[in-house]
Order: sequence, then structure tokens, then C-alpha cells
Amino acid sequence: MQKILAYPLTILYFICFGLTLVIFHPIQWFCKNVFGYQAHKISVDWLQFFIMRSLNVLGTTFYFTNPYTVEKDTPLIIVANHQSMYDIPPLIWYMRKHHVKFISKKELGKGIPSVSYNLRHGGSVLINRKDALGSIKAIEDFAQRIEKNKWAAVIFPEGTRSRDGKPKKFKTKGLLTMIKHAPNALIVPVTINNSWKTLKYGKFPMGLGANISFLVHKPIQAKQYEDKLELIRIVEAQVISSIDSE
Repeated sequence: MQKILAYPLTILYFICFGLTLVIFHPIQWFCKNVFGYQAHKISVDWLQFFIMRSLNVLGTTFYFTNPYTVEKDTPLIIVANHQSMYDIPPLIWYMRKHHVKFISKKELGKGIPSVSYNLRHGGSVLINRKDALGSIKAIEDFAQRIEKNKWAAVIFPEGTRSRDGKPKKFKTKGLLTMIKHAPNALIVPVTINNSWKTLKYGKFPMGLGANISFLVHKPIQAKQYEDKLELIRIVEAQVISSIDSE
């Protein structure tokens, strides 16, 4: 019965989601080209808010738990498990004071209203996964930009999303590069649960009633660890420790 109900609600969601992207695309362009970076950032933040409200049509709820105070004007490397594209809007919205940016595949840099524009012009980095050396150089430059501007970079070290919520082994190359070239960054481990359930039937229909939760673990000062691989193992253990097994 729930899957049958999911069909009309998914259509309604796609209408809301599509309108949100189309409406915010010119808003982003105007904010960036007329008022500059800060106005563009605010428009992107509110884009995420309305994407989340679109997901409410499916009965999706969001819970963000952060018991730690992280000051602004500190470079962050947010390390999280990855379950779906819907991991992204809440991270940007709930951590918006930190200017959240992403490492994304270059294919997302064109063809998607609002999303592609922000990836190209909002401070994130687009990489070509088929060009390993070029990708590492792009991540190096990105990390230095994060360090200089005291922004937050989100990295999903699993590489690809988990389709059933079960964590994949962290890949270390990209994260090591980020840590090396943003040496003053705080590492912020985050555990994401249940966003995979939005796609449990596939892209159509979408899953109903997913309770997506985000748990921020204690931030770690990267430069306190000489052995960066050990640091990554600690972060991975923290992230995995709170992933739901169901």
C-alpha cells in the first residue's frame, strides 16, 4: 500500500523539486552577478531549505544533532558516510555558517538548474574521476581555498553512496590530500542515517517517511596527529559507530 501511495506523492515531489531548482537558478545568477559571493551563498542556503521542504511531501523528516560548538572562521573538513544525494541539502543548511563546499564529479557541473550553477560558481570543486592526477591537483587547490577562506569542505570518503545504508570502506587518497593542504582544518566526523531509504524503490517511486538523521561527532584538530592514516582510521571508526544496522 505504501508503494502505491508513493507514486502520486513522488510526482508531486518532482513538481516541487523541479520548480525549486528552476526558480532559484535566476535568483542565484542575480545574487552572484549583482551583489557578489555573500548574497549568492545566502541564495544557495535557502535553495537547500526549500529542497528539504519539497522532500517533506514524501513524509521525509530531518534531524540534525550537533552537541559541539564549532566557531566560525575556522576551516573544516566534514567527513561523512554517503547514502544519497539528499545527504547534501541538510549539510549545507544546518552548517551554513561555515560556508559548506563539496568535491563533486564534473558531470554534475552542467545540465541541472541551480545545482550545476552552484557547483561551478559557489566555491566547490568538480573533478574528473577518469583523470586521477588532475583530480588530486584539483583537490589540492580546493583544500588551499578552504584553508584560506576558512570554509568547510565536505568529503564522502566511501567514494560512492551506499544503497542499503551499510558503510563502505573509506578511500584515503582524497582525504589525505585535503588534510595535507588544509593543515589547520578541524576534522568534523558526521554520521548520516536513513537517507538511502528515499531511494529504496529506486528513483521512481521514491521511498516515503524516511527519518534522515545527522550526528556530528567531536571535532578533531588534524595537526595534532603526525600519522594521518591513523587519524583517518579514528574518524572512520567514529562515523561508522553510529550508523544504524537496520
